[in-house]
Amino acid sequence: MTATLPAPQRAMVTEPVLQLLDVTRIHGSGETAVHALRGISLEIGAGELIAVMGPSGSGKSTLLNIAGALDAPTTGAVEICGVMLEKLSATELAKLRRTRVGVVFQDYNLIPSLTAAENIGLPLELDGMNATLARQEARAALRELGLIGLSDRFPDQLSGGQQQRVAIARALIGERKLVLADEPTGALDSVTGEEVLALLRARCDAGAAGLLVTHEPRHAAWADRVVYLRDGVIVDAHSVADAGPGVLR
Repeated sequence: MTATLPAPQRAMVTEPVLQLLDVTRIHGSGETAVHALRGISLEIGAGELIAVMGPSGSGKSTLLNIAGALDAPTTGAVEICGVMLEKLSATELAKLRRTRVGVVFQDYNLIPSLTAAENIGLPLELDGMNATLARQEARAALRELGLIGLSDRFPDQLSGGQQQRVAIARALIGERKLVLADEPTGALDSVTGEEVLALLRARCDAGAAGLLVTHEPRHAAWADRVVYLRDGVIVDAHSVADAGPGVLR
């Protein structure tokens, strides 16, 4: 049975940024069909960070891919910033992903041949912004993160934590309203991982909506709500404030 999601306690949530409406995702067909998601409904508002937890194979990554318009549901509907994705053409869908959705991967996914500033500014350039202006916007983002001295360094000249900060800056530059993070601290030490999560939390507090896939309870404690998946179904959901001291951390 699908759990009812409680109202968050930490963030002041406004209009929904992301809505999943009775979403299912089936891979394959017939006897070999895999039901990755089964009737998932979820809503995330501006200023809210939701953590998704569950065992391997529970559907966490599939949920994130559908939430970020990287994959389409088999049935059900997805709405981002008030737009139903099923009504968009391929070109319109690509533009929405580029301008409204940012994804942070565990392996950073930076382009090795581009500097930190060029990686961050790339989405703006792809959306038609002048390259010089895009670099200026990227350097402003780096300055805000305390990384302005790294603007001209390439990914292999950065530490893991620095690369992840660059990846987060790229995910949020421009008019991004939704940021999705798939185990963003998995390759980092505990101190650097906490710093990255603090940055993600701060961005949500500033108005972005966030979805964090994690297997670490102490990382989920940065969220407003925690959703637990098992076999493609939400089996539990609660606000972090309701979990009680020490339950998650």
